[in-house]
Formats: sequence, C-alpha cells, structure tokens
Amino acid sequence: MELQGTPVLVTGGAQGLGEATAVHLASLGARVTVLDIQLERAQAVAERIGGLALHCDVTDPDSAQAAIAAARARHGVARLLVNCAGGGAARRVVGKDGPMPMADFIKVVNLNLFGAFNMTRLAAAEMMAAEPADAVNGERGLVLFTASVAAFEGQVGQAAYTASKGALAALTIQLAREFAPQGVRAMAVAPGIFHTPLLETLPLAAQQALADSIPFPRRLGRPEEFAQLVGDIARNSYLNGEVIRIDGAVRLAPR
Repeated sequence: MELQGTPVLVTGGAQGLGEATAVHLASLGARVTVLDIQLERAQAVAERIGGLALHCDVTDPDSAQAAIAAARARHGVARLLVNCAGGGAARRVVGKDGPMPMADFIKVVNLNLFGAFNMTRLAAAEMMAAEPADAVNGERGLVLFTASVAAFEGQVGQAAYTASKGALAALTIQLAREFAPQGVRAMAVAPGIFHTPLLETLPLAAQQALADSIPFPRRLGRPEEFAQLVGDIARNSYLNGEVIRIDGAVRLAPR
C-alpha cells in the first residue's frame, strides 16, 4: 500500500501508541484522521501533523459511523484503519472481596474487543465498496489491531485484558480469510512493555524493573517503534493474517 496521500484512520490517536502512529503515518504522506474521545488532545495531535481530529467513541455504533463519515467527507474513503483505542484494569477473577464484578470485565472487553470490531466492520465495508487502491495486487485496504503479548502470556489479575487481546489475535486470521476476496488485509501487532501514559502511572522503580526484564534492548519499547512497524506492515502487501510481536524478546512472567 502506498501511503502518500492515502486516507488513514487511527483510533486512540490522542496519546500513546495511537499518537505515535498518527505522527509517523503523516510523515509518510498519509492523510490522517485522529479519532479519540479526548477531542482536545486529538486536535493538538492533528494540528501538529496537518490532519483531522474527530470525537469518536469506538464502542458506540452511531459515534463510530458518524466519525468515519466525517473523515470520508474530508479525506476520502479510508484505506487503513489502525485500532489503538484500548485500556485495561488489574483485577483478579476471584479476589479478597469476592468474584470480579461482571461490569469490570465487560468494560474492558467492550473497549478493546467490541470497540475494535465495531470500527473494523464499518471501515472495512467502505474499503470493500471502493475501487482497488493498488491496481497490481487489487488491494483495497488494511485493518490493523493492537493486540498484546498478554494475548499469549496472560498475567495474574489481567483476565479481561488478556481475553480481549487474545480475541483480537484470533480474529486476525479469520478476518484475513473473510476479507481476502475483496482485497482487504487484516493484521495485528502485539506490543510488549512500552513506555506509554498508562505505564507512567507506575513508580519509577517499577518502570525500571519492567525494563530490566526485557532481554534486548534492555529498555521499554518506544511508541515510535510500534508506529514504524505499523507503517512497514501497511507498505508490505504480502503481510496478511498475522500477529507480529514487538517486545524485545520478553516473555511475561505470571505476575
């Protein structure tokens, strides 16, 4: 996929991995729409990269559809959707205060899994209805999930996060097969321990301990490295149906 002039949607683009991805794709010439519930932060990112910022609640079908339509009106049909919106909450399935409330589990799965699926179904439908962007391969677009190494090595207290990220990993090959006749690819990136706003809430000693657990490079991942991989995936049309780890060879311990 040629990114120069290509319309792109990045959810969760106001900060962290999403922000870095929006900035990097814009540097490659893409016409980026930054989608986030934090509109002011999204606008600040969009202003820096010459993109468009829109409020979008990925879990709300009407909000998602309205945002995609507004982005299309400005930039044209999106050929790349990068699902970065997500979050987690540490809680044991059965803790000292009893079973995990279902509301806590549902909240995380709703954002990470249902939100990504909601955006994917809507964006993919528009890609499929458009003319191929690549006359040689017949490619119409790419949808990309942000999974996690937790999809493969779930830690204690992360049931909801692990379940949602594992589902995205499993969904990747299924969508690649289903979307193949229409020339739409599906890929996922599974980051390890990255320096993001969520990680910054931990004490510095805890951050350093996490960094020391990574074989090489012995440091936290940088959002820019995640973003670079997203750009590489977009430009290599033979990548399809795969989950790519980017983790410095770390394997998460049980806790």
